[in-house]
Amino acid sequence: MQSTQQNDLDPNKDDLPLRANTNHMLVRHYVLDLTVDIQRKVIGGSIVLFLEPGKGAAGLKISEVLQAPDVVGVEKEASCSASATHVPGDAAQERDVCRWSWDDESEDFTLILDCCDLLVSKVEEVDVSNVPELRKLLEGGESDVISSQQLSFILIQKLISIPSHQWRQQQDLYLQCSSAPSVHIQGLLFHMDQWSLQVRKKGVRTPCDFPRILRICYETKSTGGSVRWTKDQDNRCCVYTMGSPINNRALFPCQEPPVAMSTWRARIKAPCEYTVLLSGENQACPMPEETGFFQWDYFVTMPMPASTFTIAVGMWREAREKNQSSPSRLTSSVKEEDEQSFCSHVDYPCRFVNNTSRMQVILPHRVFAPFCHLQKVEASVLPLLPLCLAAAHSVLGVHPFSRLDVLIVPPGFSSLGMASPHIIFLSQSVLVGERGLCGARMCHEIAHSWFGLAIGARDWTEEWISEGFATYLEDVFWAKVQQLDRSEEEEQRQLKAFLRWRRLKDELVNSEEELLVLRPNKDNTGEVSDSGASMVKHALNPGKPFMQVHYLKGYFFLKFLASKVGEEEFLCFFRVFVRKFHGQLILSQVLHFFFSNFYFEYNVLKKFCGKRNRNLNVSNLASCSVLYRCRCGCFGITEFPIFPVLQLSPEQLVLLLEFLLEEEVLSVSCLSLLQTTYSLRNQDAEVKHRWCELVVKHKYTAAYRDVENFLIHDQAMGVYLYGELMLQEDGRQQALARRCLSAIKDDMDQSARSVVEEMIL
Repeated sequence: MQSTQQNDLDPNKDDLPLRANTNHMLVRHYVLDLTVDIQRKVIGGSIVLFLEPGKGAAGLKISEVLQAPDVVGVEKEASCSASATHVPGDAAQERDVCRWSWDDESEDFTLILDCCDLLVSKVEEVDVSNVPELRKLLEGGESDVISSQQLSFILIQKLISIPSHQWRQQQDLYLQCSSAPSVHIQGLLFHMDQWSLQVRKKGVRTPCDFPRILRICYETKSTGGSVRWTKDQDNRCCVYTMGSPINNRALFPCQEPPVAMSTWRARIKAPCEYTVLLSGENQACPMPEETGFFQWDYFVTMPMPASTFTIAVGMWREAREKNQSSPSRLTSSVKEEDEQSFCSHVDYPCRFVNNTSRMQVILPHRVFAPFCHLQKVEASVLPLLPLCLAAAHSVLGVHPFSRLDVLIVPPGFSSLGMASPHIIFLSQSVLVGERGLCGARMCHEIAHSWFGLAIGARDWTEEWISEGFATYLEDVFWAKVQQLDRSEEEEQRQLKAFLRWRRLKDELVNSEEELLVLRPNKDNTGEVSDSGASMVKHALNPGKPFMQVHYLKGYFFLKFLASKVGEEEFLCFFRVFVRKFHGQLILSQVLHFFFSNFYFEYNVLKKFCGKRNRNLNVSNLASCSVLYRCRCGCFGITEFPIFPVLQLSPEQLVLLLEFLLEEEVLSVSCLSLLQTTYSLRNQDAEVKHRWCELVVKHKYTAAYRDVENFLIHDQAMGVYLYGELMLQEDGRQQALARRCLSAIKDDMDQSARSVVEEMIL
């Protein structure tokens, strides 16, 4: 049933506007030249955009642009011409730099970029007509009878169209063009509102006549939503980008709709003692600058959405493997004939058709962490990473990306992990306890290389496409890493399925209905306005990042399909799927590809979903796993305080603690024996989370320190534990919650802080 509040959503708090008019103009390449100012906590410099008219540019009426919802009705927050020479951040000077007024009724074409929390000082057209190497792309006589502007148009189009086997030349020319002078001293008109940067050139009425290369000078704000300035675990300043929920628009002006796929090059200057990690294909080597800073140069040749750009700057240390050993060879499910790939994407240097890439079982990889975690990383992450990479290759074949960095991010990171091209962020929570949580999480993030990055969703509301696939493949990869036999693997999967079903059931009961729908745009999924603008449903809801519904419903849906065709056949389908759709954006409709491969009848899916239920009905999928509750009699649940010493896996411990949470009363002696018998303080974060819930529910004061440590050191998982502390209406527990929030709130993720403050205040 549709919520009655659907029409009352506040766009500034719930839906995220994507204002970029990608149908009129597309950014094909970015060149970023930025400096990281540690003292001021800002990143500043310039970004150069290489543009190409979009599919809706021809015959565009300017009046249609002016009436579009992505332009009209927004608050005017800043309007100025690019003739300004002030330093970004000087507010008084910023108010006085306007030479021309911004007129919404102008007939000039407006380029709209997604942007927020940035201080833009100048927007200028770049003159590339005299770049010597670029002019070599011209054929005889092409430059004889045309204007300088027309020549620039031709040169940029030829640059964008350079074939992929000449990618080195193309990258070099992009870099040369980014340093070319501006066309006019006074620059272009620009205007900023809450969510966009709008640019015009006087007298230009159509996208086809708009400049093809722009330079934007700007600075980030220290409080910008895309950029996290914080302290690492060694109490040293660092900065990293989350890419969520507003993606990268507070890092640089860009086009955020997924269809705006582009390549990029980034030159980042930072103090010499800092390491710069970035989503780039090359392993950058720092080059000293005269200023005493080092410059790091990264590039990407595979077109990707701007939201996937990721940067991390800190005094990270690289982990070193003490005993070099190659992982035991995993049996590959990929047959040689399976690897005969074909590409349906735009032209770029694709690894799927590269013989060397097909043989690369383990990618070149590095692992970074603050010094205090280096030993843990060398003992856990470093040995597991090549095994996880090899397992993924054995299932899906070619790694879509050429290398991988892994970084242990600061404790304020609001998730257990996040994958971007060439870089994975991991929470410090995966470093404690047995290796299962760490290994499974790495498998999940590695799976995103295929599902989420190499294959992305054309509509961000369809995140189940990436998260559901990654959750399903996480189990497949991790079972191969552990080298389980068939029965052990099946038992582990059934247990995980049961635990996931319990979590999903809780979310279905306790969450807003609007946030539970996998496709909130329904049949309009993937549709945009004439300009290319759209809204992302619920993207700004602070509670959404902490929900798992898209992971779990997607996982159970795939598990259901696998049960109908058999796992080996299903994994074969995954490989065919990857080879067909890599480098592209997809929607849920792509499931027709599955049915066509297996000649599946659509009414099977219809019967599974149920006639009255819009959401995926997964209750039947975990029914066989209910047997685990019956088996739990051997755990001695009903025999307290006599507790047998058993070797339980972390998943079994989680289930045991969840069943105990359903008990109304547990004695202090029972809780004490439970804690010592299973060494709960030394278990992984999933186990400790359930233990803390038990402590809170039964007011076990002797273990309040465990709750405090969890809230401070496992911030990626402790958000809703604050709510449980407050609901008990116990003064000591509420004081504990407020004390923990006060200690870490300045370093918390913005979404996490919003959710917790709503619970406490």
